[in-house]
Amino acid sequence: MITAYTLQIVTGISVSFFGMGGLLIRRIRQDQRTNLRLQTLGTGSTRSIQPPDGSRPKPRDAIKLLSSVGQSILNSGIVSGQTVSAVQASLEGAGIRNRNAVGAFVAAKLMLAVGIPLILFVLLHGSIQNPLMHNLTLAGGGVAGLLGPDYFVNSLRKRYQKSISEGLPDTLDMLVMCAESGLSLEPAIQRVGIEIHDAHPAVGNELLLTASEFQISTDSHAVLDNLGERTGIPEVRRVVATLQQTLQYGTPLAEALRLLSAEMRQDMLTKFEEKAARLPVLLTMPMILFILPVLFMIVGGPAILQAVRLFSK
Repeated sequence: MITAYTLQIVTGISVSFFGMGGLLIRRIRQDQRTNLRLQTLGTGSTRSIQPPDGSRPKPRDAIKLLSSVGQSILNSGIVSGQTVSAVQASLEGAGIRNRNAVGAFVAAKLMLAVGIPLILFVLLHGSIQNPLMHNLTLAGGGVAGLLGPDYFVNSLRKRYQKSISEGLPDTLDMLVMCAESGLSLEPAIQRVGIEIHDAHPAVGNELLLTASEFQISTDSHAVLDNLGERTGIPEVRRVVATLQQTLQYGTPLAEALRLLSAEMRQDMLTKFEEKAARLPVLLTMPMILFILPVLFMIVGGPAILQAVRLFSK
């Protein structure tokens, strides 16, 4: 049974939690009004200043709020530098490269780990009489809130990697055309990144980022290694190894990319054939459970009814 002291503690934590959120939202609104005044002074407009959208915080403001809270946690030294690097690599692998992403991720884990048990405590108050089960439920909510952002980022990363793998053969074909037209590797990557961005945004973003790194760094091998490590896809690493071999030994770029594109398309066709070959096995249980009983009823139903009529006489 929950004591009054426990209720007071939980109530105090909840009030503090939501009170902090209210103060931060108020701070966001003040920052919005200040920025709007500065923009008005900069443009020389004399119109009255109206807060946009009724001073409601936008999703971008919520992300800034989360990132500020998470950055405060990171600056406190609670999270090790190795963990921060792993989180940043995971977010980059999912295509999230905002400078506030790590802070927002850490703050989201903390708020969910604290908020979900509080919500469960309020919703399940009095419904679970066993103290052990009640505490286990709250602990499970905290673990779910702590691991939920990781699962979300992993799902985003798998989707991002899948989109890159699907657009990689077309990218190689465009690189072949650029190489045959006389472009070197760096301009070809930038050109293909611009042209393919509408069809495959994930591939376009990676190529444009690689082209920017080429402009900054003088080590082409390191830039290509960053592309392979950043995506974490075996096909991309094969492309990186081919490009590095081309730069090192001076082999023809167009011919190597053409062979690599043909191999990747053959691999994709092989995967499709494997999925098609699995369909009969996957359809066996649905056929046994849903199709065959109906078929037996249609075929044998009239005979069974006739036999019942004969025996009833």
